[in-house]
Amino acid sequence: MNQNLLEEYTDFVDKVTSEASKSSDKMIERIEYLNFRDIEMSRLLTASVGLSGEVGEFNEIIKKIMFQEKTFDDVTHEHMKRELGDIMWYVAQACLALKVSLVDVINENKDKLSKRFPQHRFDESDDADRDLKDF
Repeated sequence: MNQNLLEEYTDFVDKVTSEASKSSDKMIERIEYLNFRDIEMSRLLTASVGLSGEVGEFNEIIKKIMFQEKTFDDVTHEHMKRELGDIMWYVAQACLALKVSLVDVINENKDKLSKRFPQHRFDESDDADRDLKDF
């Protein structure tokens, strides 16, 4: 790869990266700001990083059964169920961090999707014609 392109790209990445992403001091300021607003950032970061890993593990199983022709059996089913449990654990952490009820999250999601799909079934035109804030 062209060394000049790599240097230009690295410079570009550095310039478009927020200060809180580049500086521990700025990140700590943001954490304090958010903690002051009653968000438990330690829990929220735990949830965010944990969800990433657990969703990756769940996707790994799906990748193997879909594209590597691995057997889907009771063991695989139970493994997927356990990974979903881990995902839920991190979702609960996020709810605790934000001081929101999981029931409220589910209800709001159902309301949002009911507006997007007024016939309560998937329709490509409804999905394509969604409100910009729903992305």
